Amino acid sequence: MAPEDAVTPSVQSRPLARSRVLMAATVASVTIVSSLIAGAQETPARPPAPSLSRPVTATMPPDAAGFLRRWLVLEPIRASGQLTDTAVRTAIATEYFPNQLSVIPRDGETVNVNGAALAWHALDTRAYNVNLYHFAWALGKPTTNVLFWVVTIVDAPRELSGVRLAIGSNAASIWWVNDQEVIGIYNDRQTVIDDGVSRRLTLKKGANVIRAAIFNAGGATDFCARFLDSEEKPLTGFSVRADSGNSR
Repeated sequence: MAPEDAVTPSVQSRPLARSRVLMAATVASVTIVSSLIAGAQETPARPPAPSLSRPVTATMPPDAAGFLRRWLVLEPIRASGQLTDTAVRTAIATEYFPNQLSVIPRDGETVNVNGAALAWHALDTRAYNVNLYHFAWALGKPTTNVLFWVVTIVDAPRELSGVRLAIGSNAASIWWVNDQEVIGIYNDRQTVIDDGVSRRLTLKKGANVIRAAIFNAGGATDFCARFLDSEEKPLTGFSVRADSGNSR
């Protein structure tokens, strides 16, 4: 057969082939764009905070060094990032939720701050300190220029007099025991064990509420807390819980 007699695609078939190629490319492009849009709309779940876990027991003792490792932590409230005494106290007064200085929350309860619903989370920390950066990041919440509220309940087997609350925080923080302010530390600082120490206190037999407001401007943020006995040694021999129960 002569070359000119060989079977070749007809002139009419070439536009049809091009049309099919273009259609396939268009369908592929639409599929890719749709996938990208869907991916943008669905924020991937972040892994849980590596240093924190949910409580699996009713109570938890302090560790051997006396540190309180069970807390209720409120999702972060946006704040100015200023860490002076005046700025911190102004934020507490203005970034307000009902009964914030007296409420004993329960795990999962929410409060409303400036139109945002924020939840309380019961947490145990694996270390002596509570890593608030891990907590906020795992929830996809802001970690910069924020205020965290934390609450825990110490059940004392008897009245314990002459004790001191000793804390550290990154950065500024104010602390209350049974609704009485006992410590305030301010400005940009790292968490140092026993950085702030209260006057001598008496823990009553039964439930004692420890509460703190912790402020961070940027970077890492965490805190630690323990009680020291009358001889300035770590206080143990009590239990800690996040469930409010009949504590009031």
